[in-house]
Amino acid sequence: MVANGIGNSIANGPDIFGTDDDPELVRDALPFGLKTMESLLQTVPRHRGLLLTACKGFTEYAAAFVQMEADRIEPADYAGANQMRTRALRLYLRARDYGLRGLALKSRGIGTQLQLDPQAAVARIPRTDMALLYWTAAAWGSAISLGKDRAELLADLPAVHSLMERGLNLDEAYDGGSFHEALIVLEAMPAAMGGSTERARAHYQRAVELSKGAKASPYVTMAQSVSVLNQDRREFERLLQQALAVDPNRDPTQRLATLVLQQRARSLLKRADELFLDSDTTRIEDHR
Repeated sequence: MVANGIGNSIANGPDIFGTDDDPELVRDALPFGLKTMESLLQTVPRHRGLLLTACKGFTEYAAAFVQMEADRIEPADYAGANQMRTRALRLYLRARDYGLRGLALKSRGIGTQLQLDPQAAVARIPRTDMALLYWTAAAWGSAISLGKDRAELLADLPAVHSLMERGLNLDEAYDGGSFHEALIVLEAMPAAMGGSTERARAHYQRAVELSKGAKASPYVTMAQSVSVLNQDRREFERLLQQALAVDPNRDPTQRLATLVLQQRARSLLKRADELFLDSDTTRIEDHR
């Protein structure tokens, strides 16, 4: 009873992390919170709210404070950056597994079915599991994006695409177009892996429309995936400047994400000469 009560408080309480304006404070506090959730799940392994919060928490921590840090240190410490990306990959897979456990509470055996018959599997996921659906797909897709050289992960692409398409069919506008935003990353993969920059661009446009320009994430995602892939430096810099122009206080629930992504935008702008072969393009000097 005590574990369930604490789990309910953690899962249903106010989002004190997402509204924070101090990314470093959150970075240092999150590991303790995540391990607390894992300890509680040892006692109440079928607590849906805790499974969702763990899936979301490990995904966000890996993206904001491990993978981004790996990108930041790569120019000076290539080996260290690779180690951090390997850690981020493990965290994404841990998050995915919590998400699949949460989905299995209503759709028994869905983890196995997603790998055997993805379309039939996702058809079983109800609208009430939208958040679990999104964060499971986001964690899984992020792992695949980092592990493009791992055949066992690439084999899971149909499952992730099916989860994303199910989310779009259930509620295209969920969380300001987050499913469209996640699909930008998947579609930015090489054509041989089923990617398409045209489809990525279409998902980007829709994500911006649905978020009404209040989120920095579609701009940063598009810039670091499609713009770099196409070696379009002008678009890259324009998109990152748009991300920097987003007011972190416009949507308090997105405050932390906006601040972290704006840090990422500044870092990417500083690395533009490394990311683009043609360094003659006029650079935007205002990195704010």
